[in-house]
Amino acid sequence: MTRFTPLKNRALVTLHDLAAILLAWLGAFWLRFNLQGIPSEFLHQALLMLPVVLIAQGGMLWYFGLYRGVWRFASLPDLVRILKAAVAGVAIAAVAIFVLTRLILIPRSVFVLDGLLLVLLLGGPRLVYRWVKDRHLYGTTGRKVLIVGAGRAGEMLVRDLLRDPERSYQPVAFVDDDPGKRHKDIHGIPVAGTVDEMPAIAADIDVELILIALPSAISAQMRRIVGVCESTGIPFRMLPRMEDLVTGQISIRELREVKLDDLLGREAVSLDWQAITRGTQGKIVLVSGGGGSIGSELCRQIARLDPARLIILEQSEFNLYAIELELRREFPDLPLVVFLGSVTDAVAVEQVLEAHRPNIVFHAAAYKHVPMLEGQVRAAVANNVLGTRCLASLADKYDCETFVMISTDKAVNPSNVMGATKRVAEIYCQGLNACSNTRFITVRFGNVLGSAGSVIPLFQKQIAAGGPVTVTHPQITRYFMTIPEAAQLILQASVIGQGGEIFVLDMGEPVNIAYLAEQLILLSGKRPGVDIEIVYTGLRPGEKLYEELFHEAEQLIDTGHPKIMLAHSRPIDVADMEGVFSELTRACDTNSEPRLRELLRTLVPEHLEQGSPATGLAGPRGATICAWENSSSQPRKN
Repeated sequence: MTRFTPLKNRALVTLHDLAAILLAWLGAFWLRFNLQGIPSEFLHQALLMLPVVLIAQGGMLWYFGLYRGVWRFASLPDLVRILKAAVAGVAIAAVAIFVLTRLILIPRSVFVLDGLLLVLLLGGPRLVYRWVKDRHLYGTTGRKVLIVGAGRAGEMLVRDLLRDPERSYQPVAFVDDDPGKRHKDIHGIPVAGTVDEMPAIAADIDVELILIALPSAISAQMRRIVGVCESTGIPFRMLPRMEDLVTGQISIRELREVKLDDLLGREAVSLDWQAITRGTQGKIVLVSGGGGSIGSELCRQIARLDPARLIILEQSEFNLYAIELELRREFPDLPLVVFLGSVTDAVAVEQVLEAHRPNIVFHAAAYKHVPMLEGQVRAAVANNVLGTRCLASLADKYDCETFVMISTDKAVNPSNVMGATKRVAEIYCQGLNACSNTRFITVRFGNVLGSAGSVIPLFQKQIAAGGPVTVTHPQITRYFMTIPEAAQLILQASVIGQGGEIFVLDMGEPVNIAYLAEQLILLSGKRPGVDIEIVYTGLRPGEKLYEELFHEAEQLIDTGHPKIMLAHSRPIDVADMEGVFSELTRACDTNSEPRLRELLRTLVPEHLEQGSPATGLAGPRGATICAWENSSSQPRKN
């Protein structure tokens, strides 16, 4: 079969269009004389003016870009270009012919007829060519597909499916909740009903695959749609979310399985990127724990903001290697400095701060595994409390502008060692803010989807191994947000904070962990309780049924940002802080676990340990406030 190069194709199209101009011009005279023979004097004048018509109309065809379109995909925009070119070409030809002949032997009606014929002769062959090429697409081969969503994304998806040369899928119906689309056709495919009617529709027409074409759907809508899809027992796939799509490009190759993020994920966060950029651009930024889940995402986000230098402090050799490799690959011009070390190593931390004098410190380094830390009090205190004290006090000493501590919802009425240590770290930063030029800001939020050590990777491994999936309690709930969202909101809080605040990120509604386990099993193609068992093991040491984001003594204040709230912090008396922290240091040095637990209870009296009356449940509401949390506070350092 002969294949034409683009140059040859364009030459053929040009010859076709010039022939169309010729036929339209002469055809206009033929129609003007009622389909009879054209009088010889009129025909002579028509042929004499033909070069003017060819130049005027051919030039307009080129000017309006008719040769940029591809006949195979001729559509409404091509027809619009033809109309514009025809009107402009006929007008220019008419003016030129009037100047040359004063329209002697050129009837005025010829120009109207010429324009109409030109549109027909230019547009008709293009549309016929597309129809000839596309008519084989409407066959009956391929798997029968039902599409959820008859909007723009659904229309584009159907078009891609119909054009797929392998014809692997045969769209047979749409479902959409918009009543205005009911019984309409899109590319010949009917809108058969609503989402709730999907099971009956799918069974009636023997659907083999369901495709969800709702890239802008919020998570609540996705949960409902996926629930209906699951009830059909038919496999389903979806388009990527709108923010992940390349603008205007939706194709069959981008179809993917539904992910847990689609069901639990939250709506896109609106950020003041101008303020964030102003607060970060040209600054020296240090991230402790920069190889962890939150720390590494902070590094990625900061790298895009053109900092003067990014410093990463990380005690895990592999995590530090991984994030350094990624950043040097993705941001080759980024001034990057990495240090292998712990925030508890005062000598190393001071060396970093003295050498680089960071303007902003993001403190993400922490131990966070709740059950493990219940038996590792010394490690938890040393890293989460004394490590924070070391880094924060040195940030004050070396005049950092801003210190942002990443905290957790487990610091509120803590029932475990991890939460208690993070609350003590919050207290220290609040107290230090009162007598420092550095702005100490705390950002508190819940779990992040897919972070290291979180429940989702554990469930995924258990499902891959054939089960069972272990859930501690059928009623246990947790807050979730995505890692990028958490990092971005931390950056936003860092620029709106004045110092001493505890910012609480809006985590949305808490998610039932049993529901989460069921969804992961279903998304893996298995059936909960049939293919994969869910086993309830009981609450683990230090675990609560639900988490809280703020203490009832912390009044929430609007910050102007819909996703960030301000927990009005309880005032701190800093006079006795250093003495208590010295006691913590001595207890760590002597490995005195009873003394460490005693000091944690002293510092955070609302802390309930395993074995207390409310064990495993929410901490006491309105518990006694720590002895140094009173109305007394010291002035900030000048």
